[in-house]
Amino acid sequence: QVQLVESGGGFVQAGGSLRLSCAASGRAISGFAMGWFRQGPGKEREFVAVISWSGGKTFYADSVKDRFTISRDNAKNTVYMQMNSLKPEDTAVYYCAAHATEYYSDSYYYTSDFGSWGQGTQVTVFS
Repeated sequence: QVQLVESGGGFVQAGGSLRLSCAASGRAISGFAMGWFRQGPGKEREFVAVISWSGGKTFYADSVKDRFTISRDNAKNTVYMQMNSLKPEDTAVYYCAAHATEYYSDSYYYTSDFGSWGQGTQVTVFS
């Protein structure tokens, strides 16, 4: 079982940037797709971004496309998300998660397929 710890959240003015990190321990994540999800106040958890196990494919929610960038450093067993041009509606607890299937190669990702989750990091964007 992999353990995931997110960091990098905080308070930021609209238009600003933050870089989230997700450090994994317990096993290597190099063979697993990794995703970022978020849950805003009074909202359900939603998909934000995913990166394939190889790092060659990335997918984003329409609401963050062209503003957020997901990346991974397998040598450091860490996944990142660079968030630019932040908006108040980006305010949420951000979670990273590891896909349950090693070397998953399909282009479709479902939240239920992510088996390991971090505890989340709070991002608050004020105007």
